[in-house]
Amino acid sequence: MIKRTSSEHINSILKQNTNWNILDIGCGYTAHSNATIICDVQNLADYYPDKKFIQLTEKKLPFKDNQFDFVISSHVIEHVEDVSFLISELERISKKGYIELPTKLEDNLVFENKTNHLWHVDFDDVNNKLIITKKTQILEPILTVSSIQKLHKDFRKSLVLELMWQDKIDYQIQTDDKKQINKISIFQLFRKYISKRIRMLFS
Repeated sequence: MIKRTSSEHINSILKQNTNWNILDIGCGYTAHSNATIICDVQNLADYYPDKKFIQLTEKKLPFKDNQFDFVISSHVIEHVEDVSFLISELERISKKGYIELPTKLEDNLVFENKTNHLWHVDFDDVNNKLIITKKTQILEPILTVSSIQKLHKDFRKSLVLELMWQDKIDYQIQTDDKKQINKISIFQLFRKYISKRIRMLFS
């Protein structure tokens, strides 16, 4: 089962369960403060001297079955080539967890995501499952990671998927190679906006 949640709700749950063994996988430079073990493909051991850090060197995660009470996967799935294997590994090492992902909108707006992300992920609210598709660049990016973060305060639900799962992560990988991609030029939209503003000024 997987459903929508919020990072605030997850943080509240983790603070109430201080005895949990919690993994933050793909932690980067923003590891969760409640994680007991953190890991990443980069060697960040020196960056986290007070945390138990494990560097990921193989596809299979270096953890036992059901080793964790909770696993956090924040902005990881969209980077991984074998997404099915990663999801099966998350289910293997824990019975519940939190997944955070960029929406298609955020993914298209950010420069860094253009080459670093392999997948778009939507959430099917009727069937409660992830819908995973190969990434398609519809908009030319206009924002950096740091600038999109400033928009999260007011537009987070439009830019970020926040999901909690238990027992099973339901998902579907969709492939549609014949799908027509209608690319949108931000600059063309901006020119139309300016043109309209000019017409309004002189009307």
